[in-house]
Amino acid sequence: MGDDVPAGTSGPGPFGPLVGADWLGPRLNRPGLVVLDASVGAHRGARLRIPGARTFDIDGALSDHDGPLPHTMPAPDRFTEELRSLGVHDTDTVVVYDCAGIYSSARAWWMLRAMGFDRAAVLDGGLPAWTDAGLPVEDAGSGPAVARGDFTARPRPELFVDGAEVAAALSDPGAAVLDARSRERFAGTVAEPRPGLRAGHMPGAVNLPFDEVRRDGLMRPADELRAMFSALVGERERLLFSCGSGVTACVVALGAVLAGYDDTAVYDGSWSEWGLPSKRPVVTGTAAAPPH
Repeated sequence: MGDDVPAGTSGPGPFGPLVGADWLGPRLNRPGLVVLDASVGAHRGARLRIPGARTFDIDGALSDHDGPLPHTMPAPDRFTEELRSLGVHDTDTVVVYDCAGIYSSARAWWMLRAMGFDRAAVLDGGLPAWTDAGLPVEDAGSGPAVARGDFTARPRPELFVDGAEVAAALSDPGAAVLDARSRERFAGTVAEPRPGLRAGHMPGAVNLPFDEVRRDGLMRPADELRAMFSALVGERERLLFSCGSGVTACVVALGAVLAGYDDTAVYDGSWSEWGLPSKRPVVTGTAAAPPH
């Protein structure tokens, strides 16, 4: 399936990071194609799914629950075990989606990249786009068990950064830190939804709410994304992404990859770590909106 990818996609490896329902629909039952439902929160465990989809449980086993922060990466051996239990092979093609559209699916795609797997793409528009196209769904409780896969994690630690690396990037003229939270949360005019976190943002960070890299439930075209990022970061080429807990940061990271940026990383702790009471600086105030 290496050449069987829609024109206009881009990204690492032989596969682009984004596919449409029109691409996935006719390929759904092909051997070597795995579809993963990465929904979180209220959409986790939805009653309906794309036929044959398997659960990539970010709220469950595919986060590190031994640490104090939500949604952080599990260890490579744990990730390997979970992907094998989902029947994923190193030679498979994986399409990830979520029931909200493009929300947590980008996190699953980023996690796969960070574990050395490039044969993955996000379903543009997720389950809503799938059903809008009149494509079939099935009851999530149906379907046979899958055979164990042979997936092996090959970590790329550079795709995630910690607070110290983010602090260094904030004063680096060649880097930009993009915050995917809402403009109100970035400005500190509303309280954080997680108790105990300070309101505001990192000094020097740029606000790009994750829903602004989408339009009508789909990712914006690459040329619009390039213009948006260029207006925000100028000539800076290293881009780091943050949000509330490292999930929607990956939507903006997906947009950056589609726009052609390749020196990118996600702050895994995000505001769930930076916003804790500490000596890490926090400021309030608004930022200019990007062009639309």
